[in-house]
Amino acid sequence: MIRLKVMLPTRVLVEEEAASVTAEGENGSFSLLPRHIDFVSALVPSILSFRDGEGKEVFLAVDEGVLVKCGSEVWVSVRDGVRGPDLGGLRRTVEERFRALDDLERKSRQAVSRMEADFVRRFLELGENG
Repeated sequence: MIRLKVMLPTRVLVEEEAASVTAEGENGSFSLLPRHIDFVSALVPSILSFRDGEGKEVFLAVDEGVLVKCGSEVWVSVRDGVRGPDLGGLRRTVEERFRALDDLERKSRQAVSRMEADFVRRFLELGENG
């Protein structure tokens, strides 16, 4: 068995035993088994899957990151990731997360625009008074 640990910047997403791990690197998809050689790969945003101890396939949507296999351990460090009950559920979860991020990004852009406009207005006021 492989000891799989998937880490996000703020928490551990997965830490459990796996019979195999499938991920996607810059050069395409690959699978790891317990006796494979040690391995390092940059990951692209994709679906990472693994077979748990009972043989059930588990799916994760992951952002870009790094995968390291050393001995019987596989460590994955990604910027963001979500676990879904199945591919359909994972798709819905990812869509909801993207919508929330889009809203947050839009609000951030609006705040920056307001700050820039305020800066320009105050700069012009200084020029008029000076």
